[in-house]
Amino acid sequence: MKFQLVMNMERLSPDIDMRDVERHALEMVQMADEGGFHIAWAAEHHAIELQIAPNPFQILTWWAAHTSRIRLGTAVVVAPYWHPVRVAGEAAMLDLYSGGRLEFGIGSGAYQREFDRMAGGLDQKLGYKYMHEMLPAVKALWQGEYAHDGEYWSFPTSISVPQPLQKPHPPLWVAARSPLTYEWGIKNGCNILSWAIARPFSEVEIYKERFETVLRDNPDLKRPQFATMRYVAVYDRPDQSEAPIEATTKQMARFQNLFRNLGGVTDGFADEVDMESLKDQEGVDVQAFRDNLMFGTPDEVIRKLKPYEALGVDQFTYCASFGLGMKEQKRSLELFIKEVMPAFAENDPAMNAAQ
Repeated sequence: MKFQLVMNMERLSPDIDMRDVERHALEMVQMADEGGFHIAWAAEHHAIELQIAPNPFQILTWWAAHTSRIRLGTAVVVAPYWHPVRVAGEAAMLDLYSGGRLEFGIGSGAYQREFDRMAGGLDQKLGYKYMHEMLPAVKALWQGEYAHDGEYWSFPTSISVPQPLQKPHPPLWVAARSPLTYEWGIKNGCNILSWAIARPFSEVEIYKERFETVLRDNPDLKRPQFATMRYVAVYDRPDQSEAPIEATTKQMARFQNLFRNLGGVTDGFADEVDMESLKDQEGVDVQAFRDNLMFGTPDEVIRKLKPYEALGVDQFTYCASFGLGMKEQKRSLELFIKEVMPAFAENDPAMNAAQ
């Protein structure tokens, strides 16, 4: 099982210096690069301090200049906010600048607040239609001259300039939850990014079964990679367990505000919604955080991760960004690299070499 890192620039208070946030994110990615992580992902979000990522290609170009081995992925390009010619060119430019390290992730978007500002108020639930039209167009532009006349975009003959280094194109990923997205993604040559939030391991099993169902129903398709994400905090002693729980509680209160459009945002800072109002939502409580997230001492985290390996998860996505302090984030990643990853490294020569 390989490992990926999600590292968002995040600011929870105006008292935090943005330069410290930027520097910390880069240093975490550099640690992951040196420690044998396979991919580092940058998101796309707009006008919120919780996830500071107006252009994932810009972030990844910066990381590319300061790393050497780790692959660099967009998680994700939000299709309704872009034009296919622009996406194709920017992605290929990053592939060039990084020496062929791009992993191209695409998605339909998460927050209605962003759709109201970036997509003219489009209903977020319709974002997938833009994704379905965009990806084939981008792939065609990477192959050569191509004209497009679709429902959402039309343009005369064009081409991606530059062309990507990786042939026929960089690896493709899609953020997937619904069975429809699993089927569309795999049929279009995409690897799968999944996130069970703080729901039980059984939710991951559901996602994996959706993945396997598509492959069983379509035996001629190439088998892609299946990745799944959790918040991770590794600490030295059990008495350090409360900090990640407290951070997750605050993070979830802000995330649920944005995800469900439940509250306001002031100067870019999302309000914390009352968690009691979410008690009927599975996985949105302290006990779920303790049980289902990758929080614990190294031995505890290894024990929690082993079922993922047994399930056949190809790549586990370590999400470091959920409001935990910068010092604690770095110690967690250090412990994960030194004490957790070796338990999963038997079949990964690159990781063994990094260790």
